[in-house]
Amino acid sequence: MNRSEIDSAWSRLSKGYSHFLRETPVIKLPGAVWGIAAAEVWLKLEHLQVGGSFKARGMLNRLLANPIPATGVIVASGGNAGIATAAAAKALGVSCEVFVPAVCSEAKRARLRALGAQVVVSGASYGEALDACLARQRETGALLTHAYDQPEVVAGAGTLACEIEQQAGLPDSVLVSVGGGGLIAGIAAWFEQRARVVALEPELAPTLFQARAAGQPVDVAVSGIAADSLGARRIGGIAWEVTQHHVKDALLLPDAAIRTAQHWLWSELRLAVEPAAALGVAALQTGAYVPRAGERVCLILCGANLDPAGLA
Repeated sequence: MNRSEIDSAWSRLSKGYSHFLRETPVIKLPGAVWGIAAAEVWLKLEHLQVGGSFKARGMLNRLLANPIPATGVIVASGGNAGIATAAAAKALGVSCEVFVPAVCSEAKRARLRALGAQVVVSGASYGEALDACLARQRETGALLTHAYDQPEVVAGAGTLACEIEQQAGLPDSVLVSVGGGGLIAGIAAWFEQRARVVALEPELAPTLFQARAAGQPVDVAVSGIAADSLGARRIGGIAWEVTQHHVKDALLLPDAAIRTAQHWLWSELRLAVEPAAALGVAALQTGAYVPRAGERVCLILCGANLDPAGLA
């Protein structure tokens, strides 16, 4: 994955699809708001994207880059990739089948159905839903969109980093939540070490952290509050390759800190995001990541498919 592939995705998504994809805002807060030495903390509000997450970028790019058969498209997802695929399929007028694990929230299932997708609940984890999805795809020949490990999907995610740079300039560091790794792969491939990209994972879903410990991608047990969106059991091959070159730090955060950060975003800033989107705030609040004096730190609020009543 490289910048030219992301440039191609940016060009493809910019031609006639502004009605589908949004340019999501970046807001800048002084470090003093967070009680840290950083000059600024930038919040990329990608939870305001179509479908409620950054996934819209990669899924639409995947559909636009390939012929779509009469049987439509198919995807396995903890929720967000499925919602993004269903929204893209609806925009293009094609059918969509989504396999989700039992951990997928009812809010996400309802959103999928509202978009016209056929929802199939299969297995207890994303990996089990993926196995069922792949078996179904072999039967139907539908176009498969992978939640995080296809070049078009990763390049689409990388357009988020391109957009940040166009909107706000070059940050010093970017803190990115990791599940299967599609988002961090796209962001790291775009910045190419011009900004420090830091991987953040829940302690109970440490795909990249454990891959580094083993020296290669390995299956991990996945659970915890962010499992419906950071529920991949293995880091993607593209993400593994890109992060080997461009990401030095992989940090783990406990569920309690993630939940505290999620509630802080709601109570202090009125930003309703899912747990996966709160890891950057948790890293700053716990001191897992300590910015340098004068640093401009960018946090990616990557998704908001949740029932906001749970934040009250």
